[in-house]
Amino acid sequence: MISKLHKSSLKETFFPAFSQCRAKTLALFEGIDEATFCSQAHPDFSPIGWHLGHIAYTESLWLLERSAGLPCLFPRYRKLFAADGLPKKERVKLPNLEEIRYYLDTVREKVLHYLEVADVEQQERLWRFILQHESQHSEIISFVLELSKQHRGQGDKQTRRQEEIFSLVCPPPHDLSEMIQIPAGEFEMGDDSVDALDNEQPVHRVYLETYRIDRYPVTCAQYRVFMAAGGYQNPRWWSKAGWEWLQTEQVTQPLYWCENPMWDHHPVCGVSWYEAQAYSRFVGKRLPTEAEWEKAASWDAQANCRRIYPWGNEEPTLKHCNHDNFIGKTTPVDAFSIGQSFYGLYDALGNVWEWTGSWFDSYPGFQSYPYIGYSQVYFDQQHRVLKGGSWATRPWALRCSFRNWYHPCIRQILAGFRCAAD
Repeated sequence: MISKLHKSSLKETFFPAFSQCRAKTLALFEGIDEATFCSQAHPDFSPIGWHLGHIAYTESLWLLERSAGLPCLFPRYRKLFAADGLPKKERVKLPNLEEIRYYLDTVREKVLHYLEVADVEQQERLWRFILQHESQHSEIISFVLELSKQHRGQGDKQTRRQEEIFSLVCPPPHDLSEMIQIPAGEFEMGDDSVDALDNEQPVHRVYLETYRIDRYPVTCAQYRVFMAAGGYQNPRWWSKAGWEWLQTEQVTQPLYWCENPMWDHHPVCGVSWYEAQAYSRFVGKRLPTEAEWEKAASWDAQANCRRIYPWGNEEPTLKHCNHDNFIGKTTPVDAFSIGQSFYGLYDALGNVWEWTGSWFDSYPGFQSYPYIGYSQVYFDQQHRVLKGGSWATRPWALRCSFRNWYHPCIRQILAGFRCAAD
């Protein structure tokens, strides 16, 4: 009886979750023209139309073919939309939006029929993985659209709209340079829940010495000091690899930079790991390790336990943090006091991803799921860990243990950082 109730409860969870997630994904395509749908905004990222097709492909592959045992519904799309099918530059020859919508809708109809009879107790982790997979690609679509706006010079109109909003609602800023001290001791890192992706598992205890970490992410006003002091021209602050990258790229400011002081208390956004490291050196600090970031964000020292979110285990809403494309841009770093952690860390989830000083690697006892290519192939000492999520991160992929990873040269993602010190 309990098992039947649990199955029913899971199905009642998945039906609305899959529907809500899909509606949010499709909303990003409202008013999209064909050029934006099919073109690459940057060589490192596929067209947004490809991501839409890939969502359908992945859902079909895992839930219909491998779980339900059904034949591939659209074999002609297998090479086009598989992650390992074509190089990114060859993903521009796409069916139009209407055709890909038909693909999505047909797959989803079959998936919902299968959900009625599926053994969701046994498959729960897979269904949650698919939900998070769409959430992650929805976020990629969001920042690729930001890149497209940059190329078309459409950022200014959006910027003015956001300035008008925040000039009305923002309270006077706190001391945004404040650091908090995290005392020495053990904490639990990772997540063993059914939601957790393979790279978050297993939970393990980590001992850290006392350290300090910025209460807030680095703001545009703070970063402007680095720029004004010639930070992009002085090799003193850059690692060897970072300086070589800078000489090649010839950048002089973050990708999503705006000079207007109305953005001073927003987190800097669109920086590479190299830029984050250089700024940290400039102010006499460093980037936090992944463990330092996670302890400050998730550990409740009084209760001696992990929290799913900085504020506790209540699912995120707009009162907690800037996420889920609710606002569509960054917000001031002190805007969500309800969302702070036990130690007082602000803005740990949402707003901007935060670079850490750690390489992406496995935890002791790691087991790949649902396939080796999801995480394991990236344990190559070439990818840095980012934590926390952004303003475009869906709630299904938002938690303190969640791990994102990119090459240190990437600045197109919605990334900022905060600093730490011994």
